[in-house]
Amino acid sequence: MSLRARDAGTTSVPENPEDNAAIPRADIGAGRTLAVVAVLCFGGLVASVMQTLIIPIQPELPATLGTSIENASWVITATLLGGAVAMPIAGRLADMFGKQRVLAVSAAFLVLGSAIAAAGSSLPTLVAGRAVQGMAMGFIPVGISLMREVTPDHLTSMAVSAMSAMMGVGAGIGLPLAAWISETADWHVLFWMSGGLGLIVLTLTLLVVPHIDDAVGGRLDLIGALGLAVGLIGVLTAVTKGNDWGWSEPITQGLLVGGLVVLLLWSWFELRHHEPLVDLRTTARPAVLCTNIASIAVGFGMMAQAVTIPLLLETPTSTGAGLGQTVLQAGLWMAPFGGMMLLMSPVSGALIQRIGGRYAFLIGSALLGTGYLVALFLMESPWQVMIASIVCAAGVGVAYSAMPTLIMANVPADESGAAVGLNGLMRSIGTTSASAVIAMVLAGSTVTVAGHDYPDQTAFRWCFLIGAAASYLGFLIALLIPRR
Repeated sequence: MSLRARDAGTTSVPENPEDNAAIPRADIGAGRTLAVVAVLCFGGLVASVMQTLIIPIQPELPATLGTSIENASWVITATLLGGAVAMPIAGRLADMFGKQRVLAVSAAFLVLGSAIAAAGSSLPTLVAGRAVQGMAMGFIPVGISLMREVTPDHLTSMAVSAMSAMMGVGAGIGLPLAAWISETADWHVLFWMSGGLGLIVLTLTLLVVPHIDDAVGGRLDLIGALGLAVGLIGVLTAVTKGNDWGWSEPITQGLLVGGLVVLLLWSWFELRHHEPLVDLRTTARPAVLCTNIASIAVGFGMMAQAVTIPLLLETPTSTGAGLGQTVLQAGLWMAPFGGMMLLMSPVSGALIQRIGGRYAFLIGSALLGTGYLVALFLMESPWQVMIASIVCAAGVGVAYSAMPTLIMANVPADESGAAVGLNGLMRSIGTTSASAVIAMVLAGSTVTVAGHDYPDQTAFRWCFLIGAAASYLGFLIALLIPRR
């Protein structure tokens, strides 16, 4: 069903002082609105679950696939690359051709990627399937940008906060669920399950989410899309594989420098294109630019604990630092992270509605940094680590809700999809960088037990300090976001 947006192209003074864009809205009724929000949140949840789906079986992948540890890590890297490339492109396509259509395509990518991964047992097949699964991450920024077109003003912040929280809830559910399935069934079941969930999301998207006539048309900037993809793949591959290949190796430096050069040329091209993939002039606005840079720092802060805390829980107690939990136990101790993000979604929405996205972002990034400081003093038992994780989750929940709100309040309505997609990319750059940096820190200070090297307590403490520093850096950058 197609609905023509109302109020498109008009400018009014909104109740929320941060909302300065002309927003197309659709009258779909209160009941339908709640159903659409629920479907979008469920789709975001499923897409997020896919990011952590493979983590519990990652140690067994080399033996299962008959390959090396280095090659097996491509199963994780492929998903990161697919998501990073898909988010800004999906956002632009949504602005051009309508958001519901791009949501459906993103859900179809999830189904297709899951089927590819489930049908094979070789490394190339699994990597290909995971890359296609990663492309489903375009669902999240497009869904967030659609929220303000299907919700009334007083519910928009709540809806955006709820969908932003799904990223944490998905990770919280995905780890213990995947660990349980991997312990009780063949690993292929993970992907048949994800394919089934993707099919449900696709069906609900087609049946429940309306196609709003908000498309601005135009042609896709294919050269821009290709340039962005090549540049991002080069840089992010170098970052994610640098620890495996060696940072001084020619292939690492070549990909890093080459990717950066391509991105510079891409920026030059985009500034001169009449229909760019990403309007860099809009993203250069102080509010948008500062939000995106701060998002990198907070994304780093979020991922640092996601890498450090499970490893701390699973490291043997004989190392003097670890807590000796199984993979399933570690996942269950981490599950409250997602629960806290879900509980914080109405709080985040209320904060944004009352004090604005800027102050909400400041509160969230400060809470995230405080969670890391709590972790420095609570490392002796699983329940203590869980408390630190919950504090971090509260910060992530508020900050992640504020990010798209700040972006959408400072860009034209017909660029909201691309702008939120670019912000998602900034978070991905932060999380990807955190994975590489934290892995390097953990490998830099180890203790040997039964012939295996494990991080020692110093390494874990450094990881928490780095996570706190990144979070507070995000706070300082957010202070530069102009007040409205």
